[in-house]
Amino acid sequence: MIVRVTNRDIICQIAYARIEGDMIVCAAYAHELPKYGVKVGLTNYAAAYCTGLLLARRLLNKFGLDKIYEGQVEVTGDEYNVESVDGKPGAFTCYLDAGLARTTTGNKVFGALKGAVDGGLSIPHSTKRFPGYDSESKEFNAEVHRKHIMGQNVADYMRYLMEEDEDAYKKQFSQYIKNNVTPDGMEEMYKKAHTAIRDNPVHEKKPKREVKKKRWNCSKMSLAQKKDRVAQKKASFLRAQEHAADS
Repeated sequence: MIVRVTNRDIICQIAYARIEGDMIVCAAYAHELPKYGVKVGLTNYAAAYCTGLLLARRLLNKFGLDKIYEGQVEVTGDEYNVESVDGKPGAFTCYLDAGLARTTTGNKVFGALKGAVDGGLSIPHSTKRFPGYDSESKEFNAEVHRKHIMGQNVADYMRYLMEEDEDAYKKQFSQYIKNNVTPDGMEEMYKKAHTAIRDNPVHEKKPKREVKKKRWNCSKMSLAQKKDRVAQKKASFLRAQEHAADS
């Protein structure tokens, strides 16, 4: 499972290597999330979880395993591992490719991983890199992780700025204000998005646009146009000769 985070997007892919190059089996992008009701914050931890969930459900739907492996439907933030069902095809197993990302605790890469695991993919992992893990006590607080998945860390910061610095709030969360996303409605927005992703994870191809070709060079003349041009040149030459003879 390849996860890449850019300035404006989160990319999740399932790929395998061949001599001629990597083959992409399935892909999901954070810029698809507005279709599922998440119109803002497309690069935060909650969006990474949604993108991973979308990838998992889309992949399992492609192979006809979505009904067998539904994953963790209720978001708890706690550790969850997919187990193969007896008498059915085994759970789809893959491994995380974080690329050059710093694999620190709370990195968005692990949000995408958690979304994929909750979506029904079998990916070896532990809770040590999820938000809520304390390296000193070596304990994991699933509630803290759930808050990040549901965007409550962003909602808390929104409430803080609304009280402390309203101008900074309007500047930093202008798109949230524009799309009527409030701190209190954040969790419900992500709950609806998770449900919508599970209901219809299939990628919809955009219809091809009809492009009208433009010509920037002169079109070729027809035979009749060429003959007419020759006749015009002859007539012009004869007129010039007559004018020269008269003078």
